[in-house]
Amino acid sequence: MNPEPAQQMFQLVSGGLVAQSISVAAELGIADLLAHGPKATAHLAATAGVDAGRLHRLLRFLASVGVFSEDAHGAWSLTPMADLLRTEAPQSMRAGARMLGRMAAAWPRLEETVRTGQCAYTLAFGRPIFEDLAHKPEDAAIFDSAMTSFHGGETDAVLNAFSYDGIGVLADIGCGIGAMMAATLGRYPEMRGVLFDQAHVLERTAAHVQASGVADRCSLVAGNFFEEVPPGADAYTMRHILHDWHDDRCIAILGAIRKAMPEHARLLIIETVVPTGNDPSPSKLFDMFMMALPDGLERTEAQFHTILNASGFRLSGITDTASPVSVIEARPV
Repeated sequence: MNPEPAQQMFQLVSGGLVAQSISVAAELGIADLLAHGPKATAHLAATAGVDAGRLHRLLRFLASVGVFSEDAHGAWSLTPMADLLRTEAPQSMRAGARMLGRMAAAWPRLEETVRTGQCAYTLAFGRPIFEDLAHKPEDAAIFDSAMTSFHGGETDAVLNAFSYDGIGVLADIGCGIGAMMAATLGRYPEMRGVLFDQAHVLERTAAHVQASGVADRCSLVAGNFFEEVPPGADAYTMRHILHDWHDDRCIAILGAIRKAMPEHARLLIIETVVPTGNDPSPSKLFDMFMMALPDGLERTEAQFHTILNASGFRLSGITDTASPVSVIEARPV
């Protein structure tokens, strides 16, 4: 039996407390403390340096929604969802939970965002998100890991659905830590990669591509993608970049790529495409994150046509994947 509308609404309006409780457990590293077996509240509290009574109440609440489990002796253990909060878990979401917890001050500013058009994150923290992270190296590292935890499953889905055959040099614009490039080069051993991002980001990228074993096939180039990008690649790709920006800034990024790319080259945009209608879609949730945090947006197919046409491109195809993202392919006009 479906819950009554009032019960459904209560679950929705109280969802922020669930999210913040998970963020607290992630920040304290509770799942890591349980990685080798059940532990009592007193042991967890002493190790984490927190109040035992309040930690018990937090874990009791999280257990009621399937995160952690308490046995008859009062010892806590991991559930499948709690296991995702371990740092080293496959598909770990600990960094994502920590990131959203640290950025939670933005959510109360959402009303002001809707009323005024100002960005909630900027209102809460005094600076746009990427400028702010440049001043917070610990948070920036958590942000990088969070992007991997949120979007890591997309990588195989994209590579399984879309063929990169015929691309000799692939340029990743706004590459982050280079996870997508490393996986792509792993699938295509003859391909070479160009990783392009801001200098402070590439400091973290270098370590990742070295650990991935593809450093000898990559060049790292620092710069500002609003101004210029490396020329001469066979294809230019961006994953979750354009959704960070309004149309005018996207047109600047796309214009820089159009200027740099040969006439035979392709543009591959890896993002969600927002469907029409009232059905649920991950893209609609992501769009709310985009509105609140970087002041960007997820786009419909029509909106992609608009920014591409304004930048000297034509949209030539959209390949859906077994994940929320699609590959939006464009060619120079």
